[in-house]
Amino acid sequence: MPSRKSSSKPPAKPTSKSLLAWYYKHRRRLPWRALPGKKADPYAVWLSEIMLQQTTVAAVKPYFEDFLRRWPTVEKLSNAKIETVMSAWAGLGYYARARNLHKCAGVVAKDYGGQFPGTEEELRKLPGIGPYTAAAIAVIAFGKSAVVVDGNVERVMARVFAVTEPLPKSKAKLTELAADLTPKTRAGDYAQGVMDLGATVCTPKSPRCPRCPWAANCAGLAANIAETLPRKMPKTARPVRTGAAFWMVRADGCVLLRRREARGLLGGMTEIPGTEWVQSNGSAARAARSNAQKAPVNARFRTLNGTVSHTFTHFHLELTVHSANLTSAQAKKLDGPEAIWVPVDEIGSAGLPSVMRKVAMHAIKQSDS
Repeated sequence: MPSRKSSSKPPAKPTSKSLLAWYYKHRRRLPWRALPGKKADPYAVWLSEIMLQQTTVAAVKPYFEDFLRRWPTVEKLSNAKIETVMSAWAGLGYYARARNLHKCAGVVAKDYGGQFPGTEEELRKLPGIGPYTAAAIAVIAFGKSAVVVDGNVERVMARVFAVTEPLPKSKAKLTELAADLTPKTRAGDYAQGVMDLGATVCTPKSPRCPRCPWAANCAGLAANIAETLPRKMPKTARPVRTGAAFWMVRADGCVLLRRREARGLLGGMTEIPGTEWVQSNGSAARAARSNAQKAPVNARFRTLNGTVSHTFTHFHLELTVHSANLTSAQAKKLDGPEAIWVPVDEIGSAGLPSVMRKVAMHAIKQSDS
């Protein structure tokens, strides 16, 4: 880790001016970011900010570009079918964001004439827009002097001011420090500059301190503790849930999918039929045998080797997969308004969320072996 000799004199407070000068030279090129001298598109800013919630820039880029190609305006997005939007979102995770995205587009198109409101107060009234997102849209798209604090900003503030109190207890303090540095003018460039600094220089591991415009002002660096900040409370172990998925293939090579209920985890997404996901309390083998008996149709199922593992925010999931080739009579019993039959070789474009993609790959790999 870069270090410097400690001094009894604390570093001088950093300035927005030095950061803005750095940002002018080193800003990231992002598909939703306006070019220098150009006005930001509120629709693009809103779309990117919703997608970026708890998701990396690298993961968001292809989704953002696909959404903008399909629905270049908020009106076009509002007119899209929710099933189509959910399918396009598949794999990005946190699917309530997609439902709220579509709902918000409808409100903006209908109640605001297709124009996003420009204040934090009005933006917070829209579906799916919380304090952080409202501040980000207000400052980036409309040039308001708002305080934007994401994980990158928290890390920069914790290091520059040597805040050793762990997160989340230190959130209020870090927000206060960020607000004190936010300028009245060029606030949008400043906000994006701090985020870029955290993403490219003041990184979680091996920060590039010699390249930092605030290195001389960094109390964490002066105390040789920068890389240890921000500190965090110990994480609690995630509970484990178990369940089963049933891979059922018709004689014509189509596999059965269905759409989940609109509410709840993965709400509105397409899935491979399965059991409820319940808290694990006992033998995994016994749970697998019990789940195998809950198949939606009486057919000759075989339990595939291994399990499909997937970690959500609040729990870890282990799924056993049971596979069957159905007769015409068995397949007919499964027909209904929720049934979606998709050719196995087209499963990749069926709009499955990540956990269901894992199930499909697990089943296809063993059927080919």
